[in-house]
Amino acid sequence: MRIIAGKHRGRILAEFRGEDIRPTSDRVKESLFQILTPRLLGARVLDLFCGSGALGLEALSRGAKYAVFNDISRDSLAVCKKNLAVLKEEGELHALDYSACLMSVSGAFDLIFSDPPYKADLTADILRLVAERGLLKAGGLVVCESEREERAPQGWEVFDFRSYGRTKITMFQRCEE
Repeated sequence: MRIIAGKHRGRILAEFRGEDIRPTSDRVKESLFQILTPRLLGARVLDLFCGSGALGLEALSRGAKYAVFNDISRDSLAVCKKNLAVLKEEGELHALDYSACLMSVSGAFDLIFSDPPYKADLTADILRLVAERGLLKAGGLVVCESEREERAPQGWEVFDFRSYGRTKITMFQRCEE
């Protein structure tokens, strides 16, 4: 696993290995960040199920200003912290369940990455919490990775959808009032 582009292009990231670990492939990351690049300069991002931190770190490499990393696994956070140190980047780290994280973070984000375990089916609840807490800036996106195309709940619309074999990326934005 590596950083695809930006100031840390080509840097290899430490990974946490395990049966439940499913890092986002370089192919998916490259395609996703080609779409997101115009939104990254100075962005504030939340990597909600960060694992090694690959998505948040890619965003920082490409110009994001600030990143919050969250994972319930302390082993994953240790790897994320190691990757931040190697890249000489700073980030806010939380070892919380996704809902506790969304209830405790403050301020709004330009991008929120959500890559939970595929079988968890958490997208609707995550979008509900993001909306209730006002965690997404106007024009911001929640980027969800899953095994299927996700439907937009009330108050949300699909900004973009991409399929990469088993991996599906659905990007949501708030509906304009």
